[in-house]
Amino acid sequence: MEKANWSSPVVGFILLGLSAHPRLEKMFFVLILLMYLVILLGNGVLILVTILDSHLHTPMYFFLGNLSFLDICYTTTSVPLLLDGFLTPRKTISFSGCAMQMFLSFAMAGTECVLLGMMAFDRYVAICNPLRYPVVMSKSVYVSMAVSSWTIGGAASVVHTALTIQLPFCGDNVINHFTCEILAVLKLACADITINVISMEVSDVIFLGVPVLFISVSYIFIMATILRIPSIEGRKKAFSTCSAHLTVVVIFYGTLFVMYGKPKSKDPQGADKEDLSDKLIPLFYGVVTPMLNPIIYSLRNNDVKAAVRNLVPLKYFSQ
Repeated sequence: MEKANWSSPVVGFILLGLSAHPRLEKMFFVLILLMYLVILLGNGVLILVTILDSHLHTPMYFFLGNLSFLDICYTTTSVPLLLDGFLTPRKTISFSGCAMQMFLSFAMAGTECVLLGMMAFDRYVAICNPLRYPVVMSKSVYVSMAVSSWTIGGAASVVHTALTIQLPFCGDNVINHFTCEILAVLKLACADITINVISMEVSDVIFLGVPVLFISVSYIFIMATILRIPSIEGRKKAFSTCSAHLTVVVIFYGTLFVMYGKPKSKDPQGADKEDLSDKLIPLFYGVVTPMLNPIIYSLRNNDVKAAVRNLVPLKYFSQ
């Protein structure tokens, strides 16, 4: 029987989601749907104001518009399937559909890692070298930086997706996750995945280690420059220009490090709890973080708040 099972190739996958926790499914369906609507509305408004308000045609807000568009794309690749999975206990997805989702999810996540590093460089130049800022961060430069972020994320995703789909999947086709998360899919391969593991470790260094190190060094110089500003008001103004980005970085990378660095439980009785947490942590990373980004930037940025007020006719506020 075992040979018969392993001889038939997998043509699709079954996503378990929260089928082992039926009481949570309806609650999470409503919660995730509301969060997704907030993501679309909040990030959509940010994209609009950065395009329509000429005062926001600067590198910082150009990167912010890219980040908002990225968050919309990232959540759209997974949330609709996620919501459908809450309504369908054993959600099936085709092999090609799973491959496409793996590609888009990894591309968006990789792009955001690089983009946050680019935004840190922008803040470094603005605060540490303000006189040279218009020259260093010219339009051709910051557009090229954004394009390179998307290109690097997409290229890495092509490599990982290609390495994954060429593996033979000829046994268990049940993915114990909400979506086709690449690490969960690799566990189902009936072949040696050493190359995949090595490539993932290299990607961890490129997309996690390097950007975090770059951002940390940038903010060391930024904080040193801010502390040398003589006036308290000047220090507050300088710090306010990068506090929103720093908050997003802490939430984004903090969740990633918890997701990949959380120690595995050795207690068999705690396996169910660990299994649930392994699903909910990526859910926080994939839905809550994109929802918080526009809120953080709008609440901590007077220029964005002013642009939003100008976008909405004043008569709506007077009613």
